[in-house]
Amino acid sequence: MNDAAARNFEYLAYGLSAVWLVLLLYVLTLVGREGKIRAQIESLKRMVEDREKR
Repeated sequence: MNDAAARNFEYLAYGLSAVWLVLLLYVLTLVGREGKIRAQIESLKRMVEDREKR
């Protein structure tokens, strides 16, 4: 394999690493948002239950 091909594979590896890193960050962001939404839903459920008890 010549130097140009080796360099191209190196750039490919960097690109794939960057894509996986961005994907991982995106998924972690979604997980965090899901947790916040789940907490808000539970809070709303408690509010509704408290209002129904009155």
